[in-house]
Amino acid sequence: MNLEQVDILYDREQVMARVKELAQEITKDYADKNLLVVGILKGAFIFMADLVREIDLPLEIDFMDVSSYGVSTVSSGEVRIIKDLDYSIRDKDVLIVEDIVDTGLTLQYIKEILAKRGPRSIGICCLLDKPSRRKAAINPEYVGFAIPDEFIVGYGLDYAEQYRHYPAVCILKPSIYEK
Repeated sequence: MNLEQVDILYDREQVMARVKELAQEITKDYADKNLLVVGILKGAFIFMADLVREIDLPLEIDFMDVSSYGVSTVSSGEVRIIKDLDYSIRDKDVLIVEDIVDTGLTLQYIKEILAKRGPRSIGICCLLDKPSRRKAAINPEYVGFAIPDEFIVGYGLDYAEQYRHYPAVCILKPSIYEK
């Protein structure tokens, strides 16, 4: 990990402790439900893997891949579905797992699409929430950490496909992306 390019916001131990707490809440809230956990690729894959291993319930897993950033540090507002779900969500309790909620526009779009497919319920779990940038009425039911308006990488989050593998949640120094 190149620590000259980032400042650690939450280290691996802090992240893992919070993931366990979220999983305990989800286990309690989804007991006796038909849980389908939907990960939003690519950013949520590490968080989701750790989260589902800690959820003490039968569950199914599926993934969607959507894009609204490209190689930019700011969402374009235009959402493209690159990979849709493989399975029906009819009568399932869907929990969308996202790495970060920023403007909320991408999640609003995903939630609207999924709602038309007849799920019993749709909830949102995010590792990071940046409420200061919200443009859509999206309020995740489960939030790992509320964060300041900084560009975050690590633990699945990237900048131009780099830094995802960092085990901590880090602030990317502006000198890296303001070139």
